[in-house]
Amino acid sequence: HLVESGGDLVQAGGSLNVSCEASGFTFSSSEMSWIRQAPGKEPEWLAAIASGGVAKYIDDSVKGRFTIARDNAKNSLYLQMNAVVPEDTALYYCVKGWGPYGTRGQGIQVTVSS
Repeated sequence: HLVESGGDLVQAGGSLNVSCEASGFTFSSSEMSWIRQAPGKEPEWLAAIASGGVAKYIDDSVKGRFTIARDNAKNSLYLQMNAVVPEDTALYYCVKGWGPYGTRGQGIQVTVSS
């Protein structure tokens, strides 16, 4: 079970931290990812993090602006979003696994105003 939180309306240039709380599986042994989906577009794989938190992947589209982190003691995954732009407006999902196709949460809306 994955539950995202922290979505909001934010102005362009601002920052936002989206969280995901996991339950029902061994989070500390699981690779995790973030994806997003804008209306009318395909899902976009943004970032991934290994179970221990060392190995990470950040897509070129958000590299330098977004970072992924986790706290295994809290069964939580995070996506720090900086210098956001209107094109970052989308539903953001946490995903179990390394890649975009695993079990996902219900999603959280992030809207960036210009």
